[in-house]
Amino acid sequence: MPNKITIWKIRNNNPLRKSFTKNNIKLEEFDALVKITVEMSKYLYPYIREILKSKEDPKNYSAIWNDFHKRFLELINERFNINSIRVKKLLNQTENDEIIIKSLLTLSLCLSNEANKKLKSFLYSF
Repeated sequence: MPNKITIWKIRNNNPLRKSFTKNNIKLEEFDALVKITVEMSKYLYPYIREILKSKEDPKNYSAIWNDFHKRFLELINERFNINSIRVKKLLNQTENDEIIIKSLLTLSLCLSNEANKKLKSFLYSF
């Protein structure tokens, strides 16, 4: 990626976003976004691990999960097209916990040697 503007433009190819622009993303651009995400998840691993731990033990860590979940929903409402059925699924309390946990687990596994492949397969299945 040559610069942050290029990343921002590619990010707008997401059909779930409010500011969606229909352009075909190139395979190289997709690979670059996956690599960026993997590197960011390495940086955020301690926080991701803490969030997952808070979901396992809600009595001791409920504030962490609640704060994360609240912020997650705020970002979806702010940036995504809430009229989309897929976005409504993310906003549905009973269904989104599973999606969030699966996403966090996938990001937490991005420390391995095959992180790019794991993340790609997760994204293709979503």
